[in-house]
Amino acid sequence: MKAVRFSAFGPPLDVVEVVDEQVAPLAPGEALVEVVATPINPSDVMTLSGQYGLLPKLPAVPGNEGVGRVVDVSGNAAVRPGQLVFLPMGAGTWRTHLKAKAERLLPVPEGADPLQMAMLSINPPTAELLLREFVKLKPGDWVAQNAANSAVGRYLITLARREGYRTVNVVRRAELGEELRALGADAVVVDGPELAAHLREATGGAAIALGIDAVGGSATARLGDAVAPGGVVVNYGAMSGKGPSLSAAATIFKDVTLRGFWLVSWMNKTPRAEQMALMQRLAQWLAEGVLRTPVDATFPLENIREALTRAMEGGRQGKVLLTPAGPVGGK
Repeated sequence: MKAVRFSAFGPPLDVVEVVDEQVAPLAPGEALVEVVATPINPSDVMTLSGQYGLLPKLPAVPGNEGVGRVVDVSGNAAVRPGQLVFLPMGAGTWRTHLKAKAERLLPVPEGADPLQMAMLSINPPTAELLLREFVKLKPGDWVAQNAANSAVGRYLITLARREGYRTVNVVRRAELGEELRALGADAVVVDGPELAAHLREATGGAAIALGIDAVGGSATARLGDAVAPGGVVVNYGAMSGKGPSLSAAATIFKDVTLRGFWLVSWMNKTPRAEQMALMQRLAQWLAEGVLRTPVDATFPLENIREALTRAMEGGRQGKVLLTPAGPVGGK
């Protein structure tokens, strides 16, 4: 059995290594799971470099989500050998096999695309919760988001359209517009110093109640200048490497509020039944093809440096995933 391990924080390509590991015998109620697919998310890269908000004790195995196939179960359990299951969030999923409490393993809907299901646990619930936790939106309301071509951004476009909300989507490259409109975006705008004016033009001057920010720094301020008086900007990422901030014009004269969102915090304070209901709803939508994100490439575990290089490149056509158990169809 093999795993990706890092023993220091630093440049991701320098700190990762593939090592052999032993898996101890199963305790009662535990399951052994072979990892089928696990994505490389921005939070994983930030963890390797030591820049994420919550860092593991070293040495550690990266990876926070994925799907796997049950190999063995000790004692009576809700899962059975051969069953495809979601891996526990934060379990260190960049490995060929892992142990988990069987009660924590939620079965993947039969016939579902394993690659799509491997990306369920973080980005889709983040998109859903960004839309519902901060502003009580009504059908027809406008939401503005930057990094709109990211995985969260794409899910958010689909989920907003499903609820009748309208999205104006901020990107860095104009050529992304056609693709995002085909996904359901109502408007696509290229970021820049005049963003607030361009957003007003794109929405016909309609009020924007909610701004969603994954970039931080001055990008947050540009969103804050665009939302309506009394509006909310929610920051859930710092792709720029800088913390979020709003202008004095937004905070003083427009009473705009800046909030933060971290999925881990939501999970820590939310009853398990509510978490499970959200995951089951999203899993069903994924199984039905309502939600989908492009897959750029898949790599075997042994090619972790090549996979990380691709995941950190600009201009990708979707997510990069590891497939430790071998190639997986359904990209």
